[in-house]
Amino acid sequence: MVCGFVAAIFIIRRLSRSMGQKNTEHITTAALYSLIAGVVGARLFYVVHYWQQFRGGRLIDIFAVWNGGLELLGGVFLAIFIIVLYLRTQKLPIRRYLDILAIGLMLALVFGRLGCLLNGCCFGKPADSVISIRFPYGSLAYQSQVRPDFARHREKPYIELPDDFFNIDNNYYYLKPYDLLNSQEKFEVTQGPYRCRPVWPTQIFESISALIGCILLYIHRKRGIRLQSIGETIPIFFRPGVTFALMFVIYGIMRFFIEFLRDDNPFQANGLTISQNLSIAMVLGGFLLIWLFGKAKPDKII
Repeated sequence: MVCGFVAAIFIIRRLSRSMGQKNTEHITTAALYSLIAGVVGARLFYVVHYWQQFRGGRLIDIFAVWNGGLELLGGVFLAIFIIVLYLRTQKLPIRRYLDILAIGLMLALVFGRLGCLLNGCCFGKPADSVISIRFPYGSLAYQSQVRPDFARHREKPYIELPDDFFNIDNNYYYLKPYDLLNSQEKFEVTQGPYRCRPVWPTQIFESISALIGCILLYIHRKRGIRLQSIGETIPIFFRPGVTFALMFVIYGIMRFFIEFLRDDNPFQANGLTISQNLSIAMVLGGFLLIWLFGKAKPDKII
């Protein structure tokens, strides 16, 4: 997340130079606010989505982001809200700032999903492919594979792991730490029949898709700036704010299809995951914003 934030700051500062030094500092401040809001929003979205994990627990567990549990879309939505609020209070050209920030957000996602890969979250479905990856014993993917997942209509686990590999507490089976396994058990979960099944590298798919999206947004904004500089009538599709709107369309489509390869989010409304339903809303909202920004009066650089 930090690497993604630094990369985003670098690119938005460079893109905002044409708007003047004062505006460059404003956009950096807005990005700092978005980082804080992004972490808070991602955590709140996760807590609400998985409230059963926190019900009856300690209050500190809700804030314990160091134990994992962040959902990207919640962070994006709150970050955008805080950015727009800041730009309005400073009376800044909101649409032009949002165009730049959209490119930065997509670049941050490139690094953020690599963080998901290292953390082991957002994992894919089992797949026998040359590009599949295999997570270790005890990882989130492994724990998912050794248990049924009724929220995903999976009544049997992928791996029929014997009870000897679990500690039982209040009728709940906790996977034993790797260090407490004997030599035979260690062999079985690393090289034998109970090792983690290979899965689609969905984190890498989304990272690459985000990079492509970032490049497309950059090209789109550059095209709009060029049309403005030569004094041509700017088509609706290239007017200020449309780059930002396209971010929702591009990310919504990308996330919707990648969700079919993921194996972590539960199915909810319409037989889709919550991320897929939000992706549909994002695409529709993105097209609505394109239409609204195309009709809006031009804003001014101050």
